[in-house]
Amino acid sequence: VISYECCPGYEKVHGERGCPSALPLTNLFNTLGMVGATTTKMYSDRAELRPEIEGPGSFTMFAPSNNAWSALPTEILDALVSNVNIELLNALHYHMVNRRLTSEDLKHGMAIPSMYQDFEVHIHHYPNGIVTVNCARLVKTDQHATNGVVHVVDRVITAITNTVHQTIETDDNLETLRTAVAAAGLTTLLESNGHFTVFAPTNEAFEKIPPETLNRILGDPVALKDMLNYHILNSIQCSEAIVAGTPMETLQGTVLEVGCDGSQLTLNGKAIISDKDHLGTNGVIHYIDELLIPDSAKTLLELGQDSTLTSAMTLFVDAGLNSYLTGSEPLTLLAPQNDAFKDTSLSVTPAVRKLLRNHVVKEQLTSKHLYHGQELETLEGLKLRVFVYRNSLCIENACIAAHDKKGRYGSLFIVDKVLTPPMGTVMDVLKGDSRFSTLVGAIQKAGLTEMMNRRGAYTVFAPTNEAFSAMPQGELNKLMANPRQLANVLKYHIGEEILVSGGVGSLSRLKPLQGEKLELSMKNSTVYINKVPVIEADMMATNGVVHAVGSVVQPLRKKSQL
Repeated sequence: VISYECCPGYEKVHGERGCPSALPLTNLFNTLGMVGATTTKMYSDRAELRPEIEGPGSFTMFAPSNNAWSALPTEILDALVSNVNIELLNALHYHMVNRRLTSEDLKHGMAIPSMYQDFEVHIHHYPNGIVTVNCARLVKTDQHATNGVVHVVDRVITAITNTVHQTIETDDNLETLRTAVAAAGLTTLLESNGHFTVFAPTNEAFEKIPPETLNRILGDPVALKDMLNYHILNSIQCSEAIVAGTPMETLQGTVLEVGCDGSQLTLNGKAIISDKDHLGTNGVIHYIDELLIPDSAKTLLELGQDSTLTSAMTLFVDAGLNSYLTGSEPLTLLAPQNDAFKDTSLSVTPAVRKLLRNHVVKEQLTSKHLYHGQELETLEGLKLRVFVYRNSLCIENACIAAHDKKGRYGSLFIVDKVLTPPMGTVMDVLKGDSRFSTLVGAIQKAGLTEMMNRRGAYTVFAPTNEAFSAMPQGELNKLMANPRQLANVLKYHIGEEILVSGGVGSLSRLKPLQGEKLELSMKNSTVYINKVPVIEADMMATNGVVHAVGSVVQPLRKKSQL
């Protein structure tokens, strides 16, 4: 059953829809009853505030709802009602302003003297329309009276005298945070005039962190300041204003996603806020029971603690690279995703150890500063090339698969493949693979050996022996007997730039050394060249890349046939 009731100040008229009849205004005391704030009305009477709010004047009253009074801890409520003429009266006066202020008048960031010793109440008017006073939400606004206006709020508010820093200084649950704030030099900031939100980790939150990690951060002023700034917003966010996951920039420069899950507030999707809305004169504190460590305070090993990188990180540690992953040397780690290892099982042999060392670049980079043709030196002294394509950014055959993570000293690039560093020229790659013996002979007959060995940037679609065997024998013999025609056919298989498989989009084109452009596409993780599937991609060479194909590639249009 759905029942409707009239808004305060209106009543039904028989035969009419809704509640069209406006009642005459009455004084604040009676208005409290009309808006359902009957407990506030009762306490106003007991504290002898009634004559004041029945009499002449122009007041604003932030009246706690009945539920707000019920939610007060028993000991606080008992202390108020046992001393009605002082404590309760003071508390009620703190909910009042000595002038009429509608919700439109309540501007974000206002601090308004209350009628209790001019202690200020703090207004926040959020973009989503929510208005709070001392973080209590206005649930019924603009209930007009003859001598003022009533706004019903969802909690009892208390006078604010401390800064957020003073709250941290005096709360034993924040002892570790207090020490960390002092060590990071943030005391002055949190004492200053400002509008801060502090997600304050409790002592228990610090205790959950492995001691070696915590001691490293506490002993490193830069990492410590970054970590603490990651807990601070440069705006006041009361819990009542948070209605959905919202990215909010921290003083550290990156964002926290602040949201809600039912009645619980969440940070980065986790319900770790244990106590909320401790308001200070310059901000609000929400207590959290889990420490937030930003990437900028982490080692490479800590950056790699991601469920998608377990295979790679285990291999790096087993290969003896732990000192690089936990040290202070500026490095960039190219970490393949777990999927890169699904068809292979690597054990740490000397060759694999060398391969893994080639995944560590000897400087701290960000992907935004990479450019096409750039060379990156690895721990093994090898130079890796950077390829920039329209929709991908690749280092040799491995393309960046996620946003990079920049740590305290090192950066982590998550890549889609295990690197296959170039070990020789295109000709060396072909000669070193028995599948291409026919192609090698054809290259030599066509006089292209020198070109395939010299410095350049080639993409070679290399037909296997089976591809040549599949040609009619007479046609193959004729082709092999004509070096010029053979050279033209082979040049149609060679692109004028380096294109790794990760750079191929849904439809890409590549200009060959001879003939019309080649059409490339990617379907179900397989590259197609003029509709011929590539059977093995990304065999890297110092002067190009080789992709194996099972057929000799033909032009798509007859007019382009050689």
